[in-house]
Amino acid sequence: MSLVIVGSLAFDSIETPRERRERIVGGSGSYCALAASFFTRPKVVGVVGRDFPEETLSFFRRRGIDLKGVEVKPGKTFFWEGRYGEDPNLRTTLRTELNVFQDFRPRLPESYRRADILFLANIDPDLQEEILNQAKNPRLVAMDTIELWIKTKRRALLEVLRRVDIFFANDQEVKMLTGEVNLIRAGRALLEKGPRWVVVKKGEHGVLVLGRDQVFGLPANPTEAVTDPTGAGDCFAGGFLGSLDRESRVDGRSIRRAAAFGSVMASFAIEDFGLERFRRLKRKEIEERLLVFKKLVRF
Repeated sequence: MSLVIVGSLAFDSIETPRERRERIVGGSGSYCALAASFFTRPKVVGVVGRDFPEETLSFFRRRGIDLKGVEVKPGKTFFWEGRYGEDPNLRTTLRTELNVFQDFRPRLPESYRRADILFLANIDPDLQEEILNQAKNPRLVAMDTIELWIKTKRRALLEVLRRVDIFFANDQEVKMLTGEVNLIRAGRALLEKGPRWVVVKKGEHGVLVLGRDQVFGLPANPTEAVTDPTGAGDCFAGGFLGSLDRESRVDGRSIRRAAAFGSVMASFAIEDFGLERFRRLKRKEIEERLLVFKKLVRF
């Protein structure tokens, strides 16, 4: 089995009501790959500047992440700065600098092109389309998006959506994309546009998964102290797809299990700033938290 993740590797400056951290490593590709690495050996496609720390790349390799698809270019790495208020579901973007990401044209190494699962993280839909055209019959294609692309590249986004199996988006993005206020109607409308599954991320309120013949919901894994919510959705996708990469088939049961693993991985991500929680995370902790989560949702 194999999972290829196309996304950003970035620096983030993050301000919360209690603390501020400057230029810590983040990015959708980083978070997703690290979460997935506890289930499979993901491959990453992205770009960084020469300022990106070699220590972090070495950490990724120790986690079994294949970095042949990561380009190192002259210049600075993508940078994002944001602020969270007391409600961790709400954040304000203060600054975005694309840097080397501005002219990035992702290329799949030959060994990546026959991946079983291809994940198009929340990058420009035109780049997502380019990657899809390079892949050779993946078993499963998943994609994510953000509000920016819904507002500025809606038509291109819908063209990509037509070609994917799983679509990840948060509740506000789903409503914006469909014009529906009710999440069930919104999810059904998206299913008609191509994907087999729509995964609606609802932050601290959990996740809603819609298939063509079923609806499945989970609460978020309870966490008393939220340190940094950045990357939680990407870690959810990493746990979700990493779990699926171990499955022989994708059906309702494996999708439900993947959603549970995604929720567990997201719950670890928010316990510390940036990638730090994953530096000390053990597989045993994941299994223990999953057991607690099962007790929470079983009746």
